[in-house]
Amino acid sequence: MTTLASIPEGFGLETEVINTTARDRAVERCRQVGIRLPTFAELADPPAADSALAGIDPDAADAANLWRVNWFNDASRAGRAAVPEYVVIPPALSGVESPIIMLLGNRFPMIGAHKVLAAYSCLAPRLVTGQFDPTENRAVWPSTGNYARGGIAISKIMGCRGVAVLPEGMSAERFEWLDRWTSDPSDVIRTPGSESNVKEIYDACAALAEDEANVILNQFCEYGNYLGHVIATAAAIERVFEHYTEGHSSARLAGFVAASGSSGTLGAGDPIKERHGSATAVVEALECPTLLYNGYGEHNIQGIGDKHVPLIHNVANTDVVVAVSDRATDELGVLYSSAEGRALLAQRGVGDDVIAHLDDLGLSSICNLLASAKMAAALDCGSDDVIVTIATDGAALYGSERAKTVATDFGGEFGSAEAAAVAGRWLDGVDTDHLLQLSDRDRDRVFNLGYFTWVEQQGVDLDHFDARRDQAFWVALRDLVPVWDELIADFNARTGV
Repeated sequence: MTTLASIPEGFGLETEVINTTARDRAVERCRQVGIRLPTFAELADPPAADSALAGIDPDAADAANLWRVNWFNDASRAGRAAVPEYVVIPPALSGVESPIIMLLGNRFPMIGAHKVLAAYSCLAPRLVTGQFDPTENRAVWPSTGNYARGGIAISKIMGCRGVAVLPEGMSAERFEWLDRWTSDPSDVIRTPGSESNVKEIYDACAALAEDEANVILNQFCEYGNYLGHVIATAAAIERVFEHYTEGHSSARLAGFVAASGSSGTLGAGDPIKERHGSATAVVEALECPTLLYNGYGEHNIQGIGDKHVPLIHNVANTDVVVAVSDRATDELGVLYSSAEGRALLAQRGVGDDVIAHLDDLGLSSICNLLASAKMAAALDCGSDDVIVTIATDGAALYGSERAKTVATDFGGEFGSAEAAAVAGRWLDGVDTDHLLQLSDRDRDRVFNLGYFTWVEQQGVDLDHFDARRDQAFWVALRDLVPVWDELIADFNARTGV
């Protein structure tokens, strides 16, 4: 039986202060900066907004914005919403009867994406256990974009050095943001390739790790990332679903969909499945179908990662793998953002309320929407079967990518004819191609793929790797959260903030 005592050491999983000097320095730094750390319980159920947040710019490197690192921000991101903001995608846009509920990640502070939650969830336990000294350590944030930005934002609030490691082929908007938030160009490390090149990120981190001052907060193997979503994102999903059922009493939460990425967000599917009997689907790019076909390649669905299985992906509890083409997400990104595209969607019966939310959907958000529709079709879901997914970030991060798509796919012009062609190509009829409902053998195959990254390349202990097949391992991880929350409360008491 897996228990808290049997969880392996390392990976940020300590349950007591292992370096009092580092912890005390962190306490002093937080006292100086005015930081009070939210507990994981407060990430899931934040207190009502108070005067400390009034007038604070949600895009500022202000300690108060740590209290906006949750799903309960309103559209302005300055106020508190009673229910996490979401949009219900209707059949006129999805092509399936099932309602698709998308939680809006661009309501998060500083970066306009939910990955700041993952970054905080990784750093906070290390901070309060003395694993990270903000006066001496540099926080290294390997990512394909949003997690690195979230880490840099929190590092800046802490008054410590943060290093973003991400592929050079990511959107210009990501790098423009990083340029504004970092003071030293060396704190942004551009690795070769694009979204698909995660191994190159790991290689850069291995070189950085030779300096003991660098603490690598690798979201792909940091269980704090997984637990942040198990606690906070799952709670947000249930609150949204509860709100939806107030007007739809026969609704059933049938599925949860999230892209592979670091697999942190996928963790929310575990408690959702336990409580609602839902299926969990993992999404990847068709151009790099690692989980689906043991495939490889390059793609542009920025933020979903690939070419490996993250250590924190609970593969044995995943039900469906579905692939979506980056051509679909690129072209629909243009359609959703253009006047011609929106006029066409209105003609097709998409309401103004939904069209107004299209700015909330970035490339990976569109990917999740398409995958949710494919899952609903494959599982024969009806109008009472709700699929829930995440809009990880908004369209504002991808203006440069839309310009590239207009230039390459449409010869530099996008009008009514091009909008009709895109709609016909990607919105007329939902197929279940490139989708696999996983058998036990399929789960074993996908799980085993992770061996080559984590045991052979990254040196993870084989017993630890194999322990992840057992659901008891993942359930036992949750016992860490109340321990961490006690340590956070003690830490806050010491700062006196």
